[in-house]
Amino acid sequence: MEKSIIGVDVGGTTIKIGIIDNSGNILDKWEITTDRANSGALIVSDIWKSISQKLDQHNMTKETVEGIGIGAPGFIDSASGYVFEAVNIGWKDMSLSDDLQAISELPVFVANDANAAVLGENWKGAGGNVKNLVALTLGTGVGGGIIANGNILNGENGMAGEIGHTTVDPGGVLCNCGRKGCLETIASATGMTRQAMAKMEHHPESLLASRYQASGSITAKDIFELAHEGDVSCKEIIAYTADVLGLAIANAATIINPSKVLIGGGVSRAGEQFIQLIEAAFHRYALFRVSDICEVKAAQLGNDAGIIGAAFLVRQKLKNLTF
Repeated sequence: MEKSIIGVDVGGTTIKIGIIDNSGNILDKWEITTDRANSGALIVSDIWKSISQKLDQHNMTKETVEGIGIGAPGFIDSASGYVFEAVNIGWKDMSLSDDLQAISELPVFVANDANAAVLGENWKGAGGNVKNLVALTLGTGVGGGIIANGNILNGENGMAGEIGHTTVDPGGVLCNCGRKGCLETIASATGMTRQAMAKMEHHPESLLASRYQASGSITAKDIFELAHEGDVSCKEIIAYTADVLGLAIANAATIINPSKVLIGGGVSRAGEQFIQLIEAAFHRYALFRVSDICEVKAAQLGNDAGIIGAAFLVRQKLKNLTF
């Protein structure tokens, strides 16, 4: 009987968990709350407790599970499963793989959450099992992941693919990484909101300013809605954001030479028009030989990408697979 795989996607608010077969199909999926108390000390035991309960519900034993894959935020050494730091959870210098392996008695493999999502998208989503791929996740921050020659690119200490922290405006605003002008300060939901706040100061008569005055806050979703209603300031924010993304992707693509660039995350769900703006900017900035064979498209798997990619990580590690 073919064994199943457990995929885990650790987030700052919730932890997504799935039982996944060897073909990448989700047999069951659920969420638990991320307990960040005491620097996330109970998270590993919470994960295994939840998995154990689900296995019992499905009349499955540990022997029917091939292994556990985890996508987690922060700076991670995927070779050892060691988490150097995951700020939004509280983990620091933690042997995630060893700790979960000790209580589950199963093989455990760990990757950065953005890298896990890339693996999932390429296996069962918009990637289509290509050998060279760049993916961006536009959410509260900007996550990035790269598949090169069939394998996730990790780098010397796990920092490869952090496109969100490439510098696009050296004189720009301060990023939470401590440097100025990172892509994340512009192209994330947070970055777009910051742009909106600046626009309102100069255009107090705009629909944008009216929305802010009425609700007391502005989100990226508001910006896209108001642009659709004709607000000039919001259209300018979206055009500028797409332009900067296109430039960053063009630079990354010159190094990686991918056949696909995938755009995922909450901001990306603004619609096909936004993806088209990014793609147009990419073609403006990129070498023709690089852009001519590269397709920019929306990711497909949404919130399932992480657990599916974590499952693929187990298959890859145990069977030495590449795309």
